[in-house]
Amino acid sequence: MKTALGHEIFQLVREISRTMDMKVYVVGGYVRDHLLDRPCTDVDFVCIGDASVLAEKISERLPGKPKVSIFKNFGTAHIHSSDWDFEFVGARKESYRSDSRKPDVEPGSLEDDQLRRDFTINALAISLNDNDYGVLIDPFGGVKDLENGMIRTPTDPDITFSDDPLRMMRAIRFACQLGFHIDENTYAGIRRQAERIEIVSTERIKDELNKIVAAPKPSIGFKLLFNTHLLDHFFPEMVELQGVEERNGIGHKDNFYHTLQVLDNVAELSDNLWLRWSAIMHDIAKPRTKDFNDKDGWTFHGHEFVGSKMVKRIFRRLKLPLNEHMKYVEKMVLLHLRPIALTKEVVTDSAVRRLLFDAGDDIDDLLLLSRCDITSKNERKVKYYLQNLDKVQQKIIDVEERDRVRNFQPPVTGDEIMELFGLKPSREIGIIKNSLKDAILEGIIPNNREEALKFAIERGRELGLKVVNYS
Repeated sequence: MKTALGHEIFQLVREISRTMDMKVYVVGGYVRDHLLDRPCTDVDFVCIGDASVLAEKISERLPGKPKVSIFKNFGTAHIHSSDWDFEFVGARKESYRSDSRKPDVEPGSLEDDQLRRDFTINALAISLNDNDYGVLIDPFGGVKDLENGMIRTPTDPDITFSDDPLRMMRAIRFACQLGFHIDENTYAGIRRQAERIEIVSTERIKDELNKIVAAPKPSIGFKLLFNTHLLDHFFPEMVELQGVEERNGIGHKDNFYHTLQVLDNVAELSDNLWLRWSAIMHDIAKPRTKDFNDKDGWTFHGHEFVGSKMVKRIFRRLKLPLNEHMKYVEKMVLLHLRPIALTKEVVTDSAVRRLLFDAGDDIDDLLLLSRCDITSKNERKVKYYLQNLDKVQQKIIDVEERDRVRNFQPPVTGDEIMELFGLKPSREIGIIKNSLKDAILEGIIPNNREEALKFAIERGRELGLKVVNYS
């Protein structure tokens, strides 16, 4: 079978490898994506010979002569040119020890190299050699698996996954990204070898997990992670969400599958990775706050507060960033009930001001998360809450245009209040600052400097303070 390769790099590799009397093939993800008509700018070349020498010669002919990064321990060389990444590796065969996913490597043939690949759809190769240029080499039926939407290991899955357990995560990630299903024997191998994921570094697990979260329909991946028991080994808090308990004929929804529905809802509307993580985490504390009483049935009081406190611990363990992204997720989890709560009551200006103040520039993301959190088999109930949320959203727009309280800071600062009363930082200054903020958010005074100064002076006098510097 022949296939067209349009990018000039392939002709260049063909030309230079000919002068070196070296056999070279394009392998793996680029071939897979080329056949699926998916964009791909990462190209892996397998060389029967010294890959670093070939990479150096290729670099000399590329625009700007980009730097070649050589990794002698792995026998690979890397070139970044424009938007492309080219990886050159000598054909190799691998053997593994039971306590490590780092293989012992020795030179091998193209067949050895294809055999060490994780899945049949990633074991495809295309020749760049004169005698068979453009010929697709498919020893394990990878093309048929592409046509059938199948993820399958080229050899015994127990060996494949025991050798490198990260491949189990990759199988699920590919199924999720491509919309493929996992071959029955391969799936059974993942279940049998799930415990082996313990030897994989958290950083590598996190990378694969983020790719699942970023997929078009992330629930596919999380259901597979759950059903194969991989999720138990690195995200037990999410596993704990699964299940329904019933008392006195009253049950609650399965919060695991509800979370996945919310996640898919968000994924349909936003590519924001951290908003998707907010969907994953929004009910994470429900198992820890679950209670039952005859009056209210099942309750999860404070799960948003407890959940926001769990975010940092989970992010740290999963090696997710402990920066503004984490703080964003904490905020989303803490506030996710607020917009929905407003749909159950008369929406007051002060409640909207409070929400705008607390959410700041993330108010639109928060509203999207709240909208996606409305799930029920009762379509009338969903429609009712969505319509009410539309009213809340319009109220937010109206209040924001009028009162400018998003990210608002009181027009009189703490330093100015201290100067006003001739005081250093103290309990009284804190009381005045909070009272001033509350007065503006409650609509007691307008958000302007003159009214804020008057209020601060009156509040200070109530506390027994005297104005010493007012202009």
